[in-house]
Amino acid sequence: MRRFRWPAAALLLVAVLIGGFVMVGGGAPPAPAPPTGPRVLVAMGDSTISGEAAGDYERGTDGDDGNWCHRSANASIHHTGLRAIAETINLACSGAPSAQVGLGDTQQYTEGSQARRLGILARGKRVVAILLSVGANDDPGFARVLDACVQAWFDVGKPGCAEANRDEWPRRVDAMVPKVLAAIDDIREVMRDAGYQPTDYHLVLQSYAAPIGPDALASLRNLNGCPFREDDLRWVRETAVPLMTEGVRRVARESGVRFLDLSRAAVGREACSSDDPAREWFSRLSVRWADLRDEARSTHALQESFHPNAAGHTAFGRCLGEFLATTDRAAACLPGATGDLHAATSLGP
Repeated sequence: MRRFRWPAAALLLVAVLIGGFVMVGGGAPPAPAPPTGPRVLVAMGDSTISGEAAGDYERGTDGDDGNWCHRSANASIHHTGLRAIAETINLACSGAPSAQVGLGDTQQYTEGSQARRLGILARGKRVVAILLSVGANDDPGFARVLDACVQAWFDVGKPGCAEANRDEWPRRVDAMVPKVLAAIDDIREVMRDAGYQPTDYHLVLQSYAAPIGPDALASLRNLNGCPFREDDLRWVRETAVPLMTEGVRRVARESGVRFLDLSRAAVGREACSSDDPAREWFSRLSVRWADLRDEARSTHALQESFHPNAAGHTAFGRCLGEFLATTDRAAACLPGATGDLHAATSLGP
């Protein structure tokens, strides 16, 4: 049998054609790019971001079919004052733990993963910044601690919440840190899958403001406002919130996200700090009396207690907007000469 011999030039042409086929037909598809169009801000996390106690809740989030996420039209994400932003979108849910913010099957008040919803959103809209506040509902269980403080006020025979939680609090904050880090990893994953590079958007991790403090008026340390013992009021503002802030700050450092410290933002504006509740940025003990008459809603009748109110969200949102307009990696929201909050950027991360 005669062997067919290819001319050298023909062999070279075949090699080029095969190479071109491999490069075109077998290569990886180009990575998706973030969508163009109007710029949007997104909020993710728990009650301090969703707008719990700020009223005017989005339809479907005020107990409808078990959804108590309480996303408010007055939430801070809607008050940044940034003119280049076309839309602000709130994905947060009251009571959300880190696991529900991240990917996975954890639900909060009937809602699934916030990160998964963000991924869908980021494919259709140009997300330029994400505000995140999460961690208090993990191991610290901050809302449960405040509830224990109130119960201790009723029962003088019980230890106060400061005494009951003081020794364990640092360990619980430490246990929170990896869970928040995991949620941030999930947020970055869905943004990367949607075609975003890390430089295409800002991710801001916000800490918590103290809702109560030792300056609460003695006349309001009761069921009319803030039923707390003085030692517990002091512990919340001077120990519990600062330690939780340091845990959140540690997350920001390890993950490389931007950090906004709200721990001292409401000093002098906490619940029960004034005879005039309109001057306060946190709700007092709040009872939705109509909900007490409805068995399906009665267990949530006190849910709004000791959360940022509409005025607080407005102040926090403006500070966030001021921070986003800078290139600083970290800042603290502190009152200026007029009492308005400003992003003080000299403190470092």
